Amino acid sequence: MTRFESTAQRLRNAYKSGPIAPLRDALEPTDIDGAYQVQAINTEYWRASGRRIVGRKIGLTAKAVQAQLGVSQPDFGVLFDDMALPNRGELSSRKVLQPKAEAEVALILGSDLAKGDATAEDVAAATRYAAAAIEIVDSRIADWKITFADTVADNGSSAYFVLGDEKKPIGGLDLYTCGMALEINGAVASLGAGAACLGHPLNAAAWLVRTLANNGVALHAGDVIMTGALGPMVALSPGDKVVAKVGGLGSASFTYR
Repeated sequence: MTRFESTAQRLRNAYKSGPIAPLRDALEPTDIDGAYQVQAINTEYWRASGRRIVGRKIGLTAKAVQAQLGVSQPDFGVLFDDMALPNRGELSSRKVLQPKAEAEVALILGSDLAKGDATAEDVAAATRYAAAAIEIVDSRIADWKITFADTVADNGSSAYFVLGDEKKPIGGLDLYTCGMALEINGAVASLGAGAACLGHPLNAAAWLVRTLANNGVALHAGDVIMTGALGPMVALSPGDKVVAKVGGLGSASFTYR
């Protein structure tokens, strides 16, 4: 077993046994290639176990967070079918370790997309709908003491996602100046705007398309792209009702039990 395979196994085990120490013994903090190799090992493991890929999530779209982790680019993780929560549904605390919520714009593709030079305009043309969304992020690394390599290897610190019921065609939407409010139990816990997401959610999605295409991976019609946080993420406590409201796209919500 290689060090990448053993690291991938440690991360898989952590989903049930609890958070583990940062992966410093196996991955340097900025080891991009190694971290994505670990992620790919687990992706193939989970696919072989019957999980189905339904899209990708983008992380580290805020310049301040990139600076904190010492990198100059976003990262991505894989979305599987069993990570989708119904809008207004419930998430059991037994299914996560140290969850946080962030409000995002989700894109649902209407056509395949695989261009190594993809632009925001290419993404807009391939997008069928946009929707308000919540990503529930989680870390298998104890106390969220993550480096870039930790979060990439850990499938982008992913857990679950919620899509709002209002799915709007991309034409006519203002995803740059649209405002976002994330409410916890009726009180505003995070504020943001579309411009906070790598300058524009379509910019983030175009980065993803280019990155995947240059590694021989395509996105497909029906895939979901979680484009990245529009504001700071918020730690969750059992009993919290979480509502994300995004200008022009309505809302998405869930309750953490």
